[in-house]
Amino acid sequence: MLGGLNLTRAVGLSAIPAVVASPRHDWPAFVSRFAHGTLVLPPLDDPAAVTDVLVRAGRRLRDSVGCKLPLYYGDDDYLALIQSNYEALAPYFGVILNEPEVARALIDKDRFEGFARSRGLPVPRAIAWEELEGWTGPVLAKPKVKLRYHSSAIYQRLFGGAGKARVFPNGAAAAAMPLVRQLREKLLFQEYVQGDDRQLWSFHGYADEKGELLAWFVGHKLRTHPALTGCSTFLELVHNEDCARVGREIAARIPLRGVFKIDLKRDAASGAWYLLEVNARSNLWHYLGARNGISLPRVTYDYLLQGRRPGPISYRTKYRWVAMRGDFRAYRELRQRGELSAAGWLRSLGEAPLVHDVFAWTDPAPFVRHSLQQVMMRLPRLGARMLRWLYSAS
Repeated sequence: MLGGLNLTRAVGLSAIPAVVASPRHDWPAFVSRFAHGTLVLPPLDDPAAVTDVLVRAGRRLRDSVGCKLPLYYGDDDYLALIQSNYEALAPYFGVILNEPEVARALIDKDRFEGFARSRGLPVPRAIAWEELEGWTGPVLAKPKVKLRYHSSAIYQRLFGGAGKARVFPNGAAAAAMPLVRQLREKLLFQEYVQGDDRQLWSFHGYADEKGELLAWFVGHKLRTHPALTGCSTFLELVHNEDCARVGREIAARIPLRGVFKIDLKRDAASGAWYLLEVNARSNLWHYLGARNGISLPRVTYDYLLQGRRPGPISYRTKYRWVAMRGDFRAYRELRQRGELSAAGWLRSLGEAPLVHDVFAWTDPAPFVRHSLQQVMMRLPRLGARMLRWLYSAS
């Protein structure tokens, strides 16, 4: 399993024994009670070495168990590695990938816009650099390619190390920014779909080799940080037939195979649905899904090993997912804008039982390791602050 703690717990709650793999020796998921084994990988900058380690581990597992085992993967870098090295991995791991044309379009956002329009999908209009300065409405800028995102100049410099995109009040404001001009070849510009984070929805599913949908659920974002363009901090599952209909139509038109997440936004003014992107991999929502009675990892496991298809789709909406540290930041941002009070934030956290991104009473070791890592990271900064205080006091 190539993923973090949320995916590890999603797989574990589904009664699937997992071997957790990561390039990090101190990976919090390694100490989860759901990790039946661990595998330290070489750095992802060396895909040939990573593939070699996975092949050797896969061979041992296949020989021990007597069959290929499902391979779970939780980010785009792992997905790209698997797609590029599928022939080497396929004898040892079970995985359903999209057709090459689809797979390339889902990784490359610049390619995706044209691909989506060719399939009749409702994507926001792309804005060419030549017409950007004359665009009077809000503009969204995002990276063209998903890979190595957190180490990119776009993430570190243009987005300030937080978020997935940046919203400008109009095209002229975007075009006038020196850093945007410098990074323009790596950026995609499109019209901004009106509405706050509560207009963000997602359709999650798993489809067989022919694109037949086996299981699905609908997700709804409540808060992100930074607002409008950031990472999820507060989520819920919902029953929304309109969103489910749009998700099923998009999945069929592409068509999608294997595991996927379709990100949608509903225009606050018109009510129209827009497709933002598609991720062909597992994600943190699977943990929330498993707690609410629908496990896409279990569907994957049963289908790949036994060809078993699930019965009628049903799931609860009892639990919500929260990243408490990030959600506190989201609350502070919304409070400064006069959109959320302290009482309102606390009330929202108390409306339903919570599933936390790191903390769990029944699986405490990852939280302990994560907390110690955070303390160690802050020690140099705390020391520097103490020295500055001493110098100023003297």
